[in-house]
Parts: sequence; structure tokens; C-alpha cells
Amino acid sequence: MSIRISAAKCAHLQALATEGGIIGAAAMDQRGSLKKAISKGKGIAPTEVTDEMMSEFKLAVSKVLTPYASAILLDPVWGLPGAEARSSNAGLLLSYEESGYDNTQPGRHCLLLDDYSVKRIGELGANAVKILLYYTPFDDPRVNDVKHALIERIGDECVANGLPFFLEFVGYDPDGGNEKEIEFASRKPEVVAESMREFSKDRYGVDVLKVEVPVNMAFASGSRACQGPSVYSKEEALGHFRAAAEAAGRPFIYLSAGVSNGVFIESLEWAAEAGVNFSGVLCGRATWQEAIPIYCTQGAAALEDWLSGQGIKNIGRINKRLEQATAWYRFYGADSPEALVA
Repeated sequence: MSIRISAAKCAHLQALATEGGIIGAAAMDQRGSLKKAISKGKGIAPTEVTDEMMSEFKLAVSKVLTPYASAILLDPVWGLPGAEARSSNAGLLLSYEESGYDNTQPGRHCLLLDDYSVKRIGELGANAVKILLYYTPFDDPRVNDVKHALIERIGDECVANGLPFFLEFVGYDPDGGNEKEIEFASRKPEVVAESMREFSKDRYGVDVLKVEVPVNMAFASGSRACQGPSVYSKEEALGHFRAAAEAAGRPFIYLSAGVSNGVFIESLEWAAEAGVNFSGVLCGRATWQEAIPIYCTQGAAALEDWLSGQGIKNIGRINKRLEQATAWYRFYGADSPEALVA
């Protein structure tokens, strides 16, 4: 595969990875979902969750877990104290999108933070820009055309500023079905694979694809997560892992998508068994979500204690599975980042 990357982007990408080129990043850019969880845990209205609570939780996660991560993903709304407190070994990604999506029109359109740009994100010391895009190839072509244009614009911004572009896409049912149910599980492999194929195109300027596991492990026969009916056998599921990987024209990393640590671990084990060339993870809730009730009832000190014990164990279990990952630059057949410099 013939590709050249700017020296600035190469340096930033390697700053987000281990010395061996594996991206083992923590994610703490959750906003709306974290606010709802804290609201529930404290028994208060979402409007009563303060900025201080949001920043305090993110700060604790960043401070305790980044010594064990190659990078951390934060948001510029509540995450900047965590960015300052992160370990010196950890690179920084910042989100550019608003939490959630535009619910005033069909299609789950992405909204960008009004008072940020790629330039401003770079000025905050970020090594990369991250966008979360709700996307399915099965939506109205007019909806997807708008999304394609948005990603093209962000890709051009990143090229102009020498910052890597991490694109996270999350599939959905355009007819309003529940993405966690069995009906969507049967379509998920194609949604993931075709999204990876689309955004690997040069026109988007994406450097790393942040992707969902291409199967719902709850409906994969033979998975520890499968306790009822299934839609794919283990061999079929491994085939879906391979098909999605073959669709990728860019290095890709897996997101945990809110599943438990155990389910995410098993997903990575299946990816390794399938022999796919994933380049790491960007994992959030599978590492720290169990700590939310502790924070809500016992406070920040108890949160840090939990993270220093179980949280570090959780991230360590994930890191162990990254021994089977492929360096981001080896995805292109290069022996070092420098070999890709334009």
C-alpha cells in the first residue's frame, strides 16, 4: 500500500501510541451519558449535575489511569483539567463534536462545538482531533451526503493544521429500531464494514478509524456474553471480524461502546483469533463505568481509590489483549513511522 503522511501527523500519531506503535488509549470524553449516570446515581435532576462534578470525575480518571495508557481522549468542555493532569507518557485527543446529535431532523446529524476549531484544538496541546458520527450506509442518500461533506471539511481542517483525524462512527437503525436488539445485530456486520470502507477513502482525510466491534457479542453463539438466541455462530462472527478488517484502508482501533470490561475483553480475544490487523483500542466505559455509583455516593477520594485498584486492573486486562495488535504504521507495511513521512 502506497501512502505518505506529513511529518507533523506522523509525530502526533506516534505520540498517541506505545513505543511499538500500538494505540492503547483511554476515553473520557463522555458528556451527556456521564451526566445522566451521575444524575441517576445521586438521585438528582440532570440540570443539578454541576460543571465541577463533571470535571472532577474526568480529572480522577485521567490522573489515575493515564500512566497505563498511551493516550487519553477528553472533551474541551469539562476535560481540560484532566488533560493537564494526565501522565507525561500519554498523548491527548480532544473531541470536536457536541455531545449527542441533532434531534431536530432525521438522520442523527453531528453538531460541532461552536467555539472550537481544529486550530484551537491544536493550540490546546492535542495530538489529534476526534469526531463521533452516527452513520449507517442504509440511511437516505441525502442524509449521508451531508455527513460525507462534513467529514471532508473536518479532514481538510486537520490536513491544514497537521493534526491526525480520528473518526468514530456508530451504527444505528434509520427506522428507529433498538440497536441493542437481535434485529439490528443481524445487520451490524454490514453496517460496520461498509462504514469502514466508505471512510477509508482518501477524500475524507481520516488517519485512524475508531470502530465498533462488527458483531453484537450478546448474539454470538459461543460467546460468554450470549445467554439466549444468537444470529451468528462463532465461525460466522470471526468471519465478520475479518470482512470488516478487509474493508479498512486506514489503521483501525476498537471502541468499547459501553459494554462491560469482560465483554470487551472477549471481543478483543475474538479479534485476535480472527487474525485481524487492528491497531489498538480507545476504551472508556469498559474501564471505569462501575465507579460512577461509588463517586455519586462516596465522593472523589473513593473514586480515585476504586480507579487505583479495579480501574487499573481493568485497563491492564485490556492492555494484555493488545499484545496481538498491529502497529498503526505496519498497517501500511512500514517498519517505522518515519518510513511514511511525505
